[in-house]
Amino acid sequence: MASSSVAGDIELDRPNLEDYLPPDSLPQESPGNLHLRDLLDISPVLTEAAGAAVDDSFTRCFKSNSPEPWNWNIYLFPLWCLGVVIRYGILFPLRGLTLLVGWIAFFAAFFSVHFLFKGQKMRSKIERKLVEMMCSVFVASWTGVIKYHGPRPSTRPHQVFVANHTSMIDFIILEQMTAFAVIMQKHPGWVGFIQKTILESVGCIWFNRNDLKDREVVAKKLRDHVQHPDNNPLLIFPEGTCVNNQYTVMFKKGAFELGCAVCPIAIKYNKIFVDAFWNSKKQSFTMHLVRLMTSWAVVCDVWYLEPQYLKEGETAIQFAERVRDMIAARAGLKKVPWDGYLKHNRPSPKHTEEKQRIFADSVLQRLEES
Repeated sequence: MASSSVAGDIELDRPNLEDYLPPDSLPQESPGNLHLRDLLDISPVLTEAAGAAVDDSFTRCFKSNSPEPWNWNIYLFPLWCLGVVIRYGILFPLRGLTLLVGWIAFFAAFFSVHFLFKGQKMRSKIERKLVEMMCSVFVASWTGVIKYHGPRPSTRPHQVFVANHTSMIDFIILEQMTAFAVIMQKHPGWVGFIQKTILESVGCIWFNRNDLKDREVVAKKLRDHVQHPDNNPLLIFPEGTCVNNQYTVMFKKGAFELGCAVCPIAIKYNKIFVDAFWNSKKQSFTMHLVRLMTSWAVVCDVWYLEPQYLKEGETAIQFAERVRDMIAARAGLKKVPWDGYLKHNRPSPKHTEEKQRIFADSVLQRLEES
């Protein structure tokens, strides 16, 4: 997207030529005019490395980071076993009971308000508070320790909130403080049921990333939402997918084309007790919640940053990058120049070829310098 990103890639993927070629195959004099096809013909290993470089730098954004084992000796192992008994035998049943009682109370109150209250404004206000309450119950079921920094979001038109995305629990953590209307991928199962029956009460907007026509409809809904003063604040995760809380991928520009203030939110999870990243390729959201509920605690910091506006002469893509810089700096995330949607599809040939070109250019530079 930007020249700095490409330069960062070159440094990241700069090879150690001696790892690929034997010393006697390296030129002792300046090689003169070298071409990409000549370089990749030097060794099959170089060709394979160039083709695999795209996966090395992309997939690391979506890998779960297993904690280092600490129960490796006879002194620590009994403590670990005791911790397992406490977490699974005591904390998990209590947390499950808390969640169950919370759901029963929520459904009883929510559907009573939804069908008995005729005044739309009053009903919406109560439903918002109930959704915030239910999100607080979720956080309590993980023993969530959440620190919020900065002024809380206010309900006013012509603003949109954007945040980095690690898991669906990002929405829950933010929602317990402010009833956001979020734009979210449609999900099946019980999550889809909650989306259709409950979250629509706070103005949430759903999309299907595989339906190209749906994007135009969603874009219009977003523009209409931010214009209305009574709507809940709009929350968007512009990465479009969950990233492992160490990196941040490219932001989609849709949130930055609405002609309104963009309020960045930086979210950073502390992995001291559990890694909150949801790897949806390997784990259902139900099992993700069970993993959180069987951990000691979910520790997280949330920063509400200063609102940003499109500068004169700045494109929506540049605006998105500027906001991404702010979030990455505040949350301590590494920026990578990848489209998060590639997580759901194999990288196209043009991305692979661009990575090959960067790899080859870096090796050519080494050859010319030797």
